[in-house]
Amino acid sequence: MLGCALVGLFVVRDAHAQGASAADAGPTTDSIYGCVESIPKGAQKPIVTDTFPSRGTSGWAATLSITVRHGKGERVLPSGLDLSSAVEAKKVLREAGFVVPDQDGGAAARLWTEPDDSGKPDATTHLELPLVLLPPNPGRNAMVLPPLPVAVARANGEIATVCTHTHTIIVDDPIANTPDAMPKENPPGMPQREEWTALKKAVGWGSLGLLAGALLAYLIWRWLNRPKPAPPPPPPRPPWEVALEELDEVRHAGLLDVKRYSEYFDRTSDAIRRYLGARFGFDGLESTTDEILEALRKQGAGFIRFDVPAGADGGGPAPGISYERIARFLRECDLVKFANLTPTPEQCAAAITEGEAIVRATMPTSTGAAPAEPPAPPPADPVAAAQLRSPYEPPPPSRPARSPWEPPDPAEAPPARPERSPWEPPAPTEARPAEQAETKPSTTTSEGGAETARPRSPYEPPEGGSS
Repeated sequence: MLGCALVGLFVVRDAHAQGASAADAGPTTDSIYGCVESIPKGAQKPIVTDTFPSRGTSGWAATLSITVRHGKGERVLPSGLDLSSAVEAKKVLREAGFVVPDQDGGAAARLWTEPDDSGKPDATTHLELPLVLLPPNPGRNAMVLPPLPVAVARANGEIATVCTHTHTIIVDDPIANTPDAMPKENPPGMPQREEWTALKKAVGWGSLGLLAGALLAYLIWRWLNRPKPAPPPPPPRPPWEVALEELDEVRHAGLLDVKRYSEYFDRTSDAIRRYLGARFGFDGLESTTDEILEALRKQGAGFIRFDVPAGADGGGPAPGISYERIARFLRECDLVKFANLTPTPEQCAAAITEGEAIVRATMPTSTGAAPAEPPAPPPADPVAAAQLRSPYEPPPPSRPARSPWEPPDPAEAPPARPERSPWEPPAPTEARPAEQAETKPSTTTSEGGAETARPRSPYEPPEGGSS
């Protein structure tokens, strides 16, 4: 199948017959070296420009290049032409020494049209037709290529035919410049290699699939081995629970038994300082006493009272704890820590009791109100309290009523003795009544049968009678 722009190739007729036929057809006709041009009435004649090599080699192909300028609505041979069926065209070309090569090989004809340009009033179509040069005689030959008709189809279905020019070409033999040329042997065979396109595609797609699978496996592995989010930490314990636990550890650490009083006092002070910092939002261990008191003034509202001490107005305990009570506790701890004063066991016990009171007075309650302030310790000698020499004596606890069957406490005053029964024996230290000072002697029988007199107890029943 040839996709070129030639139609009705090489229809060579007698000039008179062509003229008569053109007169009968009606359109304008013209004959160029036997090629008849036919232009429909009112149509513009296409402009044909063709080139052909002036020299060639016998047995080789020479290309005829044709350029047709025509209207934009026109097409050069839109249906193409099968040269295998153009018997008349082949006959004329063969007589002139030209052969159209097989269109399935590497020398097929080509036809293309330039893209439409709005700046140009017409369109341009190019045609390239290779022709094999076969001169009738050996040696150098001058061959003439006859004019070829080119058909242009208009938009209304009419066909305009124009002709190319005649071209003369000098054809030489391939061995014209070789003296005493002799036939050569056939060239050696070339290896034939089969191209497995299906295998190449399979390998390509397989490689792409392996790459995609490896990437997918890597992404899945990364997703499975991604760092797991750590479980949320447990909520922090309330500072008052931590403080009470630390104070309980200090109380049961056995420091008083080994007389490590300063360490006992220091651990109590650190527990309270750490608690106050965590409770009211500052660093209690790294703050001085003045800094702690200043922070409590700013942030301790609702739990620390800055007015008169609790109970001073006679209205009973007030909520929170007194500011002066915390300040006194912290300054006493500073005396032990920085003045190298050694507290007594009683002072240590009083300090840890005061620390627990501070914690319990500043911890929140379920109702949101501050708890009532615990009772303050009794006042002590200011000089002795400053030197930490006199023991802190808390008020004696109220003793419950003692059972009458409970043995009396030696340190407790003896209760008033009720009236004694006349039959109850007197106490060893109790004086005997006067009427009982004289006792009637009683007789006892000895081993030999002799009766001896013995004193009779005044509480012994009389002889011969009942008690």
